[in-house]
Amino acid sequence: MLTNGTFLNGLIHVGKVQVKGGRMSEPASTGLTEQLTSIGFTSQRMKTGTPVRIDIRSVDLSLTEIQNGDCDFHKFSYLDYEPRNLKQLPCYLLNTNEEVHNVLRSGIKDSPLYNGQIKSIGPRYCPSIETKIITFPDKQTHPLFLEPESEESTEYYLNGFSSSLPMDIQINALQAIPAFKNIHIFRPGYAIEYDYFEPTQLTHSLETKQIQNLFFAGQINGTTGYEEAAGQGLIAGINAHQKCHGGSEFTLQRNEAYIGVLIDDLVTKGVDEPYRMFTSRAEYRILLRQDDADARLTTKSHKIGLADNTRYKLWKEKEKQCAILKDFLETTTASPAEINPLLERLGNSPIKQGAKYKDILLRPDLSITKMAEELPLLKLKIDEILNRKEEITEAVEISVKYAGYISREKLIADKLQRLEEIKIKGKFEYSSIQAISIEARQKLTKADPETIAQAARIPGISPSDINILLTLMGR
Repeated sequence: MLTNGTFLNGLIHVGKVQVKGGRMSEPASTGLTEQLTSIGFTSQRMKTGTPVRIDIRSVDLSLTEIQNGDCDFHKFSYLDYEPRNLKQLPCYLLNTNEEVHNVLRSGIKDSPLYNGQIKSIGPRYCPSIETKIITFPDKQTHPLFLEPESEESTEYYLNGFSSSLPMDIQINALQAIPAFKNIHIFRPGYAIEYDYFEPTQLTHSLETKQIQNLFFAGQINGTTGYEEAAGQGLIAGINAHQKCHGGSEFTLQRNEAYIGVLIDDLVTKGVDEPYRMFTSRAEYRILLRQDDADARLTTKSHKIGLADNTRYKLWKEKEKQCAILKDFLETTTASPAEINPLLERLGNSPIKQGAKYKDILLRPDLSITKMAEELPLLKLKIDEILNRKEEITEAVEISVKYAGYISREKLIADKLQRLEEIKIKGKFEYSSIQAISIEARQKLTKADPETIAQAARIPGISPSDINILLTLMGR
């Protein structure tokens, strides 16, 4: 499994200085790209960048705006962690100014991005600070965020100040920010160019088409970003394990997870710039919510042995509690006398006869929490939930309030899923199908899609081309 990040023939740029490396102070990986291209793989170059790392002890934090983290029940894990062991650290917000911009402009002639030194394409959505001041010349300030690297280190990441300008220019520009007057840095921002392999050379399991049992994950596939790399690593790792132990291929559909959207985009459409996963890339955003990730994926994970019995039991208990509370909302009636005082305080129309709790909850201004304050039976039912009370009530509230939208999107997903089940790999010699366009023949031959649905997502493939393929299959 190759997860090379930015190390494949990595070249670091700080101003006119160029150093071979995969990361600052770490050597590049050489020879691997050449070996793979010699047997038919296609590789290209991309560029990314990283910001300056700052010693927080040298920053006047009184001149920044503190950004505290969330302190409610939401967390990154569905496991029942209590208490939280890691100390919660704040971030700090500050801004550039016109003096900063003038210093940066003075160094543009030495910027590898603008003097022709860097020729590969960088991420559209993470522009360097020098790109920001050139692209948005009317902006007098740009926000910067100081983010801790770890719980114990004094090293902070300056989000928003990615740069490959000479180190003295970076430092001088930073010192023009009042909070950074006495700044000390651990290392400057830098750009890095590296090799990646066209991801259309992979299957949905992230196994290479040319070499069985070889998997690619992360920036080697033309993506950028931590979560993007982690998601690919998870799927490639699962499938590598399945290959070793005789299990079946594990993939996620576009309506099941953002990982499914990410991987399908990569292997079907390829990339022409570093790829980031945005919610806007998904057709089923109402189904792919942060509150229902456990509902979508825990059972799948447990089935292949990834989620252990403790995690699975935790999910099943939550599923049971959600069903009990939802059933209670659907079957219990509130009288006008019970609920109208709350409705009138909120400026809502009062009810004239009894209404189910569920129907009352559908009103935009109402929440389960507000209703429980007025309805003793509902409060009693919620108090019966001993663990993860807020998480469960939120999940139920979302499922009730958005039920119509969720069911409609599921219906659309189910219809399109039928096309996912029509397998076409190996059934056509596309170059000989005269009824489809030349572009379609070329792109279908190159991508060799697994299903009709995947074929339909290839750029340049028209509905007419898909209809012809379906006709040829007798559909």
